[in-house]
Amino acid sequence: MPGVVDGRSRKRHLPGVLREDSDDELGTEDLPWEWIYANEPDTEENNGRKRKRATWQDGQIIGARNGNFECYLGDTMLLKADSSNEAWVGIICEFQEDEEGEMAANFMWFSSPNEIRSAKKRTDYVENELYITTSFDVNALSTINGKAHVMSQQAFMNEFPTGKVPRKSKEYGKVFVCRRGCNTRTCTYTEEFIWEDIYHGREDLEALQERLQKETKATRKKKPAKDESPERDYKFEADPEADGEYAPGVYRTPKKARIRDAVTPSSRHKKTGNKPATPSSHRRIVVKKHLEFTPLATRVLSPMHVHASPYQVARTQLHVASVPTSLPCRESEFSLVYSHLEAAITDGSGTCIYISGTPGTGKTATVREVVSHLDAAVRADELDDFIFVEINGMKITDPHQSYALLWEALKGQRVSPAQALDLLEREFSHPSPRRVPCVVLMDELDQLVTKNQGVMYNFFNWPGLRHSRLIVLAVANTMDLPERTLSNKISSRLGLTRITFPGYNHEQLMRIVQSRLEGVPGDIVDPDAIQFAARKVAAVSGDARRALDICRRAVELAEADAKVNDLSDDATPNTPTKTPARKKDESPQKKKKSSSGRVTIETVRRAINEATSNPLQQYLRSLPFASKLLLTALCLRIQRTGLAESTFGDVLEEMQRMLKLTVNESRPLKLLEKRATGQKGEGADDGTGLMITKGKQTGQLIRPAGLGSAAVDLTGAGIINLEGQRPERPSKMRLAVGDEEVRLAFRDDPEIKGVGVML
Repeated sequence: MPGVVDGRSRKRHLPGVLREDSDDELGTEDLPWEWIYANEPDTEENNGRKRKRATWQDGQIIGARNGNFECYLGDTMLLKADSSNEAWVGIICEFQEDEEGEMAANFMWFSSPNEIRSAKKRTDYVENELYITTSFDVNALSTINGKAHVMSQQAFMNEFPTGKVPRKSKEYGKVFVCRRGCNTRTCTYTEEFIWEDIYHGREDLEALQERLQKETKATRKKKPAKDESPERDYKFEADPEADGEYAPGVYRTPKKARIRDAVTPSSRHKKTGNKPATPSSHRRIVVKKHLEFTPLATRVLSPMHVHASPYQVARTQLHVASVPTSLPCRESEFSLVYSHLEAAITDGSGTCIYISGTPGTGKTATVREVVSHLDAAVRADELDDFIFVEINGMKITDPHQSYALLWEALKGQRVSPAQALDLLEREFSHPSPRRVPCVVLMDELDQLVTKNQGVMYNFFNWPGLRHSRLIVLAVANTMDLPERTLSNKISSRLGLTRITFPGYNHEQLMRIVQSRLEGVPGDIVDPDAIQFAARKVAAVSGDARRALDICRRAVELAEADAKVNDLSDDATPNTPTKTPARKKDESPQKKKKSSSGRVTIETVRRAINEATSNPLQQYLRSLPFASKLLLTALCLRIQRTGLAESTFGDVLEEMQRMLKLTVNESRPLKLLEKRATGQKGEGADDGTGLMITKGKQTGQLIRPAGLGSAAVDLTGAGIINLEGQRPERPSKMRLAVGDEEVRLAFRDDPEIKGVGVML
């Protein structure tokens, strides 16, 4: 699902009340708002109705004025939504100033039936019906678009016998019916009431709130008690008969239902052609009728036939694309990500979380697992609803396409990146009641960096806006990417919430492989072979995907050996012999045949050799010593500084620093030093294997000969990138291949080991 809107999308309705955007009550002039205080003489009677001044204190703000338009505490108002013909309806509960010093008010919101996202919502609503809710939000007075009139259904029918407000009437789009209260979070309703009996004005606000809290369910299902350990949510509940790492009391990532492989679900009802579907984009899509033809005779294979062999089961479960039931060895990281996301969704606040770690350490898989469990909590009415979208930098051709993906996830509309950016700016900069939080997973963050870094700035700046409710999960392979690549104004917006995924050690890799091999019949994998593969991978990178690939390839080799032995046994039947010596000679062969169908250490070694014997590895191992020395120095420079790009002079200094620590005598190094000494003049050996010049250059080390030509040859072969293809000290150079490939090629190289360097 990378790079596309999450498949968990549901039918989304545009919130708010549809009406024409009109400021007929406020007038067309842009006048400033003014407070109305309780001690003003004209507050006793306004607009032909009396207000109880005895309940107000002198100096208290009881209303606001914009020209001839006035609104007071307890009034029902229409609030306009930016960039749409919608309006929100709410009751003024308090006047105040927001964080920016702008005049604002706290509104108690009404909710339309289309705004309730739960599948358990009522369907017996009437036209123009609203539900009074327990949701509150602060909005600026500049968003007020006039006054709304809420009444009971009987009063509405008395005033409008046709059941509809005439379009030419001044009340069109401003009259609504309210029969029930609703808690939109839990989707619980009050008993039906008559609006005129329960609400008359400001003095009934407290009683109305108490009624809603009493008759609706304010919280979702209870979670475990607070005094219990927070890891209780992530404890693996195994069977009492289980043992080992799956015994009760071992903390693991919570499990989810296993998805059956090779099973296509089908609808119970008969499908009909030309049936309109209702997608999340609010566009009418007609499903075309399938072509009718006479099917050929086919044979349907059961999934049991596909997974009949234990080797096939092992290969399927060891595949990197296979979704495991749990993520072992990532319990602490799972808890951190889950707690941060749950808190942000519950509070309705925006935040940025930066997740870093080397490739294959489970960053993306852990985030997806967290989102799936949060989605399960939403379906169980334990958490507020949220929208999830994944943007992968490797799956989009232009970083600016991330704007269009985010807007499609929010509104279900496909627009151009430039138009999506404008819409997102207005969406996150203006208030909107009951906005659903949006979780954005930005994977491969380094691929989304542009020249002016505008994409990164916007995605990290939007969560800090007050009304955005945007949660950004930035995933990258390097810990210092914000400080090294991004500017200060962007890295500062990431905040302090950073989670690092360390590489797996050999014990963790063993647990991961063993968890994948659960339920595989036949015991075809030797535990020592798993440990051997885990130690080999942990010594290089700690990449779980590489460990799974090696074990999967080892299973394939073992399966091929088993088939060869079966064919040989069928071709050559066993013949009894009378010679005891022959029986003794055949015992090692039988032993070899008995272990040929199992994955042993030798099988894993063959799989590792295949993985490391690609054409690039073969070319790197066949390089001359000077080229190997230069690449080794460049890898050490990258490892020590953390920068992918260096200069040719810095690499030479790194090489001299490396050779200073050389204790063993290296014959290839001696030959290069002898050649360099013959070119530069006579020198003396100081005992470290490096030559020291005489005269003006006394005390300076001579670099081995052939490094310049080696750099040019490596550039021509595409191993490194050298600026201008000139081996000069200021020339910039960097690896054109992965540093892991170089480490694998030189790890067991005797010439590099002779210098005393361990990659």
